[in-house]
Amino acid sequence: MVVLRRESEESLNQLFRALADGTRRDILARSLTETPSVSDLAACYEMSFAAVQKHVAVLERAGLIQKRPNGREQLVSTNLARLRRAGELLDHFESIWRQRMAQLDEVLLPKEQ
Repeated sequence: MVVLRRESEESLNQLFRALADGTRRDILARSLTETPSVSDLAACYEMSFAAVQKHVAVLERAGLIQKRPNGREQLVSTNLARLRRAGELLDHFESIWRQRMAQLDEVLLPKEQ
């Protein structure tokens, strides 16, 4: 389980909690293709600026995005390494699942001799 032991359980929980929300996934997707300001992001959603700021803060704490100042605005960009980490973990779990399904197939569908 080297894949899981590389970081703390709390860090992994933050990562997947951040990805669990549709608005946060959309913010992440938008920041993959451009570098929007928090104000630009807020204009995309039917919620208050403060609510969007909270979503951005959750993503930032999880390490999925980074903010950098640009004058009076904060620009948002995706941390690709952290996003890849989520993909690695999901790939790991998929691999385990596929192994178990293959074992089940061997039990349920024995090869003819």
